Amino acid sequence: MTSTPPADPGLVVLWPDESRHRLFDSWLAGIAARHGLRAETLRPASADASFRRYLRLDGDGASFIVMDAPPAHEDVRPFVHVAQLMHAAGLNAPAILEQDAEHGFLLLGDLGSRLYLQELQAAVQSGDSATVNGLMRDATAALLVWQEKVDASSLPPYDDALLRREMQLFPDWCVAQEYGQTWTDAQQAQWQAVTDLLVKSALSQATVAVHRDYMPRNLMVASPNPGILDFQDAVRGPISYDVASLLRDAFISWDEEQEIDWSVRYWQQAKKLGLPVPDDFGDFWRQLEWMGLQRHLKVLGIFCRLKHRDGKPKYSQDLPRFFRYAHHVASRYNGLGALARLLEPLMGETRTDVFY
Repeated sequence: MTSTPPADPGLVVLWPDESRHRLFDSWLAGIAARHGLRAETLRPASADASFRRYLRLDGDGASFIVMDAPPAHEDVRPFVHVAQLMHAAGLNAPAILEQDAEHGFLLLGDLGSRLYLQELQAAVQSGDSATVNGLMRDATAALLVWQEKVDASSLPPYDDALLRREMQLFPDWCVAQEYGQTWTDAQQAQWQAVTDLLVKSALSQATVAVHRDYMPRNLMVASPNPGILDFQDAVRGPISYDVASLLRDAFISWDEEQEIDWSVRYWQQAKKLGLPVPDDFGDFWRQLEWMGLQRHLKVLGIFCRLKHRDGKPKYSQDLPRFFRYAHHVASRYNGLGALARLLEPLMGETRTDVFY
């Protein structure tokens, strides 16, 4: 990677918390010599929807990534643990070079700056279907390795309680906070019935290691491809979950014909590997759609929570995409029609088409 010019010496803006700044400086001083780290090159790399953030700095012949995860809000140990599982499986996760779990600092290998999301968006815009299919083929191949070889036995279960907590984010933060609506007792009962159906469907599936956010924004164009990020919330859960995350993403959408094509290819390869997918593709597709619906309702709630609780309103710009996903699925399956009717007043209109 090409080095950037040294950062401005007045970069204290990176550390609004002076006490945390001092902790970081002390930790960096202790590890700098081992990697030739140059503190003056420290600069923002990226941030995400959590309290974690990432900084880049230069060292001996390479750039490195610092994860800053304040322990009051984040725990770096799950990230470290899952990274070890991924490396054992032969997947391309950032190397963990140094760690201070007590204070929430990690020094990571740098997978570069070529986000899958940006590459896919550029390829779609230019009509480069070969690049799109190549990237998605690589992402699917890595997911199959993840599901086949990452040891899920030490991961927390994606159980009934967790699934329900996630779904409850939708009425709490999207319905009540974002739209200021209060459901009637009848609507609450309809919501509970839908929740029961979706949770039952999820728990009926065979379980594997689940990334929980396996989407283009968390994949990097790298060698070997892809580099995989943001895996610290991995669980042991439904086999369709990560496929739904990849194909029905927060930031880029595909038409259904393309989704089905990629899903069939995944399903065929999973069967060859002996992964526990249903024998009939139609059964798998239904699992994927219902699992995706659970995820989309959760994400609608999370994006609204980010806006109202955490002061991060930009995520709410993608609410329409998730309403379209959710309404489209709810409208086509028996038992989910009540959910479609709950969504419609929030959508303003009931368009269910999906665009790039």
